[in-house]
Amino acid sequence: MIYAVACVISFLIMYIATPYLIKLAFKTGYVEEPRPDIERKTHKEPKPYLASLGIFGGFWLVYFSLARHFDAKTLILFAASLLILIVGMLDDWYKINKKDLHALPKFILQLSACVAVCFAGYLISGVNNPFTDAFISFPAALQFFVTVLWIFGVTTVINFTDGLDGLSGGIVCISATTMFIVAIVKGQDHSAMMSAILVGICIGYLKYNRFPSKILMGDAGATFLGFMLAVISLDGAFKQATFLSIFVPVLAFGLPIFDNIYVAFKRIKEGRPFYVGDATQAHFRLLSHGLTQRQTVYVLYLISVCLNLGAVILFMIKI
Repeated sequence: MIYAVACVISFLIMYIATPYLIKLAFKTGYVEEPRPDIERKTHKEPKPYLASLGIFGGFWLVYFSLARHFDAKTLILFAASLLILIVGMLDDWYKINKKDLHALPKFILQLSACVAVCFAGYLISGVNNPFTDAFISFPAALQFFVTVLWIFGVTTVINFTDGLDGLSGGIVCISATTMFIVAIVKGQDHSAMMSAILVGICIGYLKYNRFPSKILMGDAGATFLGFMLAVISLDGAFKQATFLSIFVPVLAFGLPIFDNIYVAFKRIKEGRPFYVGDATQAHFRLLSHGLTQRQTVYVLYLISVCLNLGAVILFMIKI
């Protein structure tokens, strides 16, 4: 019941707060004008960008109120996620003013947030041997490297997926539902609580972000959602993982992961920086084949649901 309450309250916070955030964005000029010169910018009218404040504030308000979990590990996670939000909002501000935040300082700050949660104890520590059921612990250096790579990678690919109205929020909602199921089965209360809150936050956000959107979350909101998803999986699906279930989060986040791996290799092959945005993601490719924005989003939702069902089935296999 507490998880249902968390989901409903987080939904209500986003549902009620978003109209005020829309007004605040227009009042403060935190609005992106149409950019016909950039192919991946599909909006035809000004779009406010402050949904990220509701997403971040709603998440932590509900979590601290219901979970009442104030240990050092959680406070470091809060601080790291705040850094992710601030970097994203700065990046959004540059874009609103038709400028670009340099990639290096953005990379360093986001990487610092990933490193911080590693030192707080969120780590991919190892895997159970499928033959002896003994736990195989990874070397400390490998634990650190793989964990940072995972958090930074998921944060980035979720952000890159945020290209159409309702797309990224829906994908995160589907993935968070899978993480909730995994956490419940494994008896991990805090991961289950965070997952339930993410689901509620995303549903509330989608009320205003579905096509045609009234507000956007920008890089700030998308990177925060990706960051939290990655951390939840570390404390949930990856914790004491079996040989097969270690791949559960990979499938759960499969759509953005596989699509952006393809995009990165394509850009490198063409001699372009892999981190510079363009219109090569799956949603843009589907649009180029004649699908409408709604059709494209629904097709990708369906693919994500199938991958997440596969993740749940894989999780239930005791290998």
